[in-house]
Amino acid sequence: MSLGHIKSIHRYPVKSMMGESLARAKLGAQGIPGDRAWAVKDEVRGGIRGGKRFPELMRCAARYDSEPPEQGSAPATVTLPDGRALNIDDPAMPKALSGLLESTVSVWPLMPPDQLEHYRRGPPLLEDREAELRRVFARTEEEPLPDLGAFPSELFQFESPPGTYFDAFPLLIMTRQSLDTLQSLAGDHTFDVRRFRPNILIDAIETGDGFPEREWVGKSLHLGEATIEITMNCPRCAMTTYGFADLANDPGIMRTLVRDAGGDLGVYATVSTPGAVALGDPVSLS
Repeated sequence: MSLGHIKSIHRYPVKSMMGESLARAKLGAQGIPGDRAWAVKDEVRGGIRGGKRFPELMRCAARYDSEPPEQGSAPATVTLPDGRALNIDDPAMPKALSGLLESTVSVWPLMPPDQLEHYRRGPPLLEDREAELRRVFARTEEEPLPDLGAFPSELFQFESPPGTYFDAFPLLIMTRQSLDTLQSLAGDHTFDVRRFRPNILIDAIETGDGFPEREWVGKSLHLGEATIEITMNCPRCAMTTYGFADLANDPGIMRTLVRDAGGDLGVYATVSTPGAVALGDPVSLS
């Protein structure tokens, strides 16, 4: 059953920084090679941290100068908001990021999955658990918090699945139709794809469903030469509301998401059959 075709492919070399668009990629067990292969560690409070803790990270951009390997971390170039470009492993990088974030941080490649202390969550910013969740997910007191029960249980101990810097799963899939649906309901709030950081954006066949990817949860999809398993809807966090590049800080993004989409946008996926994908490749149900 045909579902549409691949409209865009995205890779983010450094967790929470802007990334790069690709014409093609090979999907493997860890998604797109080089995706979220670097991250920032909070040397004050501890733990690997992303844009939920340090929104200024989203104003940085990262790219690879050559194709990274299928596993591990490769050198990347980071462009800071002031226009400076530094290699990710330049000794000046931690100091530059610490100044930007106004907190002491270090920069780390992927570490082996058995180094559990590296991936262990640091203490929350707020002691009250509900208040912390509302901060992370940008929910008002009147809005429901997302159901976190579907996430892997290891994420309650670790910032990411050990051995990765993903929030939960290797791939985030979205459709153009979902963005268009929310934009039609959002008034002056701009639902730009860059706010939502998908790995693959699909132009789905029109079916009248405003959020077609939600019907794919629990199913297998063929994309180009690869097969992926759609695991769950993606609850959205405060990062979608932060300003970066030419996008303004906009809490109205989350108000629209909660009101019209239950706070979710896009779906998480894992790779069951590795293979190459490219712009324009067909997408179909297995």
